Amino acid sequence: MKRLQITIGSILVAITLSACSSGVSSNTEESYVSGDGSVTFINPADRIDAPAMAGMTLTGTNYAYTIGRVTVVNVWASWCSPCRSEIPTLIDLSKKYTQVTFLGVLTRDMPPAAEAFARRFAIPYPTLIDDSILLGFRDSLPANAIPSTAVIDKNGKVAGRILGEVTVASLSKLIERVSSE
Repeated sequence: MKRLQITIGSILVAITLSACSSGVSSNTEESYVSGDGSVTFINPADRIDAPAMAGMTLTGTNYAYTIGRVTVVNVWASWCSPCRSEIPTLIDLSKKYTQVTFLGVLTRDMPPAAEAFARRFAIPYPTLIDDSILLGFRDSLPANAIPSTAVIDKNGKVAGRILGEVTVASLSKLIERVSSE
């Protein structure tokens, strides 16, 4: 009977531990949630302030977000396949929409790997390396997937989000809609 109790106890511990892991693998690339490309737009009257976004960038400079321009905030990691796929689109759009500020936020990545990635693709905008910034989006449009891209209006309020890989069409439409307000 004592042996049966130990076995049942071991099984319960194993079930509890596996439930806590939510099926997340130790492999970083397998442990993220990929978005479906869905676009969310918030009407101006329903928007809330974007979080403060400031800190050290991948290039070692300090950056602080300021209100006054439409801003695209892309949450990414160098190991994330959709992030690697969308970076040429983000770079092209940052060059097309020069009146819009583009900003990256690195999440769940090693800065040296991300810095090499940014250098290889010649990303022309800064990337903050403090992913605690993402907690500030929890009351508006949280970054529930990697990549996630938020668009902030000229008044510093969260106006929209794309969960998953951006496309030229999806991000251009969101930028133009928010810029025309």
